Amino acid sequence: MTYRVCFVCTGNICRSPMAESVFRARVEETGLDGLVEVDSAGTGGWHEGDPADPRTVSVLEANGYPGHHAARQFQTSWFARLDLVIALDEGHLKALRRLAPTSADADKIRLLRSYDPAAGDDLDVPDPYYGGMDGFEECLELVEAASPGLLAAVREKVEGRVV
Repeated sequence: MTYRVCFVCTGNICRSPMAESVFRARVEETGLDGLVEVDSAGTGGWHEGDPADPRTVSVLEANGYPGHHAARQFQTSWFARLDLVIALDEGHLKALRRLAPTSADADKIRLLRSYDPAAGDDLDVPDPYYGGMDGFEECLELVEAASPGLLAAVREKVEGRVV
């Protein structure tokens, strides 16, 4: 049975596609790609069908990750098929919880940086859209820092299903 993870930011062109690409690479590196499905979406549909922001693609590719992507908007109906919904900041967390049809669905939503033990109290991944390349590089650093903890949590769930 496939374990499904969806990363969610605002427009699905910066943070969430970056998190999707990084986490998919981690899943593949550990041999879980047959058991874990990774995707992303935005809370809004402004960029539906668009590729990731060119700065996102540049930072991803410069660090060895694929940059291909098509933006889409998160749909309430997806909760039924998803196991984990990863919000990139507190605003996304609140928006997703408002969309969740049941309390069980709301329990599937987590902040990405909650998986980074060094994150401290600020669990938001800042939106790099209105800034320069340094914001996109910081975004990648934050995503990469949270990925091992998220991978460990997902692996535990997947292995629990397989046993």
